Amino acid sequence: MRQANLARWRTVALGAVVLGSAAWAGAVPPTGGGHGPTVSDHLRQRAKQDPRATLDVIIRFRQQPGDAERNLLGSLGIHVRRQIRSSRWMAARLSGSAVAALGANPAVDYVATDAPMSPNMDLARQAAQEPALGAPESTLKGAGVTIAMLDSGVAQHPDLKSLVAVVDFTVSGSPKLGPSQSTSSTSYVPAYAPAASVDGYGHGTHVAGIMVGNGSTSAQGGLAGIAPEASLVSVRVLDDSGRGQASDVLAGLQWVLDNKDALGIRVLNLSLGHPVYEPAERDPLVQQVEALWSAGVVVVCSAGNAGRLGDGTITSPCNSRAVISVGALNDHNTPETTDDTAATYSSRGPTRGDLVAKPDLLAPGNRIVSTRAAGSYLDNLFPERRVAGDPAQPEVLEYLEMSGTSMAAPMVAGTVALMLEQEPWLNPGTVKARLMLSAHKAELGNPFASGAGALDILAALRVRGDVADAPSPLVLPDSAAGQLGVENTAVLWGNPAFPLDAIWPMSVQWSTASAAGDPLWWSPAVLWPNADLWPEANLWPEADLWPEADLWPETILWGENVLWSDEPDTPMDIDPLAILVPDP
Repeated sequence: MRQANLARWRTVALGAVVLGSAAWAGAVPPTGGGHGPTVSDHLRQRAKQDPRATLDVIIRFRQQPGDAERNLLGSLGIHVRRQIRSSRWMAARLSGSAVAALGANPAVDYVATDAPMSPNMDLARQAAQEPALGAPESTLKGAGVTIAMLDSGVAQHPDLKSLVAVVDFTVSGSPKLGPSQSTSSTSYVPAYAPAASVDGYGHGTHVAGIMVGNGSTSAQGGLAGIAPEASLVSVRVLDDSGRGQASDVLAGLQWVLDNKDALGIRVLNLSLGHPVYEPAERDPLVQQVEALWSAGVVVVCSAGNAGRLGDGTITSPCNSRAVISVGALNDHNTPETTDDTAATYSSRGPTRGDLVAKPDLLAPGNRIVSTRAAGSYLDNLFPERRVAGDPAQPEVLEYLEMSGTSMAAPMVAGTVALMLEQEPWLNPGTVKARLMLSAHKAELGNPFASGAGALDILAALRVRGDVADAPSPLVLPDSAAGQLGVENTAVLWGNPAFPLDAIWPMSVQWSTASAAGDPLWWSPAVLWPNADLWPEANLWPEADLWPEADLWPETILWGENVLWSDEPDTPMDIDPLAILVPDP
């Protein structure tokens, strides 16, 4: 029976799902290389629809681009927007009619869409099982660990005193850097020192407070972040309106890779994303976050806020098998875990096209109070969301309430800083495996909404076990047999202490025939609200794997659900696209 099921899965994977080289297990998908299409399907379709349209693209050359590559682009009438330092990527603007000629040139390895990006405490910390006072782990505050964040910047705030470097990719030309000392890749610019850090949008400041805020303007420090003694590096890739493009993020990721050793960066938080337009192995952002992961940086990424659209809504680069993908938990404003649910807006897996089981876990993300960027876009848009941190000073409104997976990811990033303070030698795979194993398990739920469960900070600090790496398992549908297969994490991660039934114990009814050492575990019944096996067949249609508009119209990005109304888990009665998403 097991061999027959596996044979059917291989037919599905190779014939319909097209998972790259498909049958690999336990390894991160290969990146780059000279295989597959040269132009993404999404970009090719856009060019075909309107050859006269102006398109922003990211070009990966077969070698680091120089004069010859620039001359090539000039001969095709292509405008260079940015060359990504120390890499083979270049951002450019061209007409739809030039796409085919560019893709056909032998110097070009791949051309991707330069997609628009958008940004997907006290009770929340309790809901996440923060160590109580008196517990040995309560002394861990992230000291000695540096967290980098790609976001809209960090405003001056009395709770945010741990900035050690600031770099801005929202301006044209070379980035402006402001650490305490210069690095080999960029000149020191005093005007961009941490004391001059800005956030005209307000999203990054809120995210930073969740990670490293010291709570100084709240009563008894009740609104402090998870790791208040960790150092922070701010990489600004979203402008004062919350706008940015994939090439801005790509440049920021490369800068972190180039400067991680000089600044001691061990953790990276990405509370942003865009819809999946191409397979993970060809996606520029996925390739870059996996390069950081391989270099020893724990990458934490918000899953996205498109959960109301159903399954398959995880965003890029959170669809990478390597990184830690975090969905939002609604703690219903109580410290108890019995009433916790996955937020309805939190994006769901499996990932589009590649069928990776995501999110990896949930963390509190609904109605989170954190540091406010006074006068920023979001602060002015929602003044009713301003919060006083000290009831004795109700007129001092230093905090803001926001919701979304953008708020959940920094909860996990801060926890990672605590784990690395306690055990600095941990590799990214071990950190991820321990977080998933220790997560609080839901009694019943959709595993592609709740992942491995809800963040449990104390349990994550106490669990033991090591792995070389922890790629998220592949989902293996067998529609003919009416079964769902998932790679067994014990085999995938090379450690029997991390079996699949310990990662997803209650959400899935596993076959009694599944043995501990099986590489694949089969489920005759996935306990979802409906009994159908993925009725949304357009998640992985055989003939059109990545069509342009099957799940997301081009103008819809998951950042739309950052702010919510007084009723938990209910969207505000506003035009969300006008807030965060530029006109197409």
